[in-house]
Amino acid sequence: MTQDDKTRITVDIHNKAYTIVGTEPAHHVRLVASLVDQKIREIQEMNPNLDTTKLAVLTAVNTMNDYMKLKEDYAKLLGSIKKKEDN
Repeated sequence: MTQDDKTRITVDIHNKAYTIVGTEPAHHVRLVASLVDQKIREIQEMNPNLDTTKLAVLTAVNTMNDYMKLKEDYAKLLGSIKKKEDN
């Protein structure tokens, strides 16, 4: 992968601009940034006194928790499909 294959896009998360460089399409990067911003704002509403670092860490923990649950659900679903195919 070369530097030419990468997309560079600037997004706003929690009122700060971040430049993201990667291979994902710009609309995907914007969507991900929007979801991160939304999650930070949700956490901040519940905990208005948290500083930016703590908000970021809690957002990461919440997001990873959601990811792990989805991963477990996906594995169960694949197991169910395999079981049905074997019958």
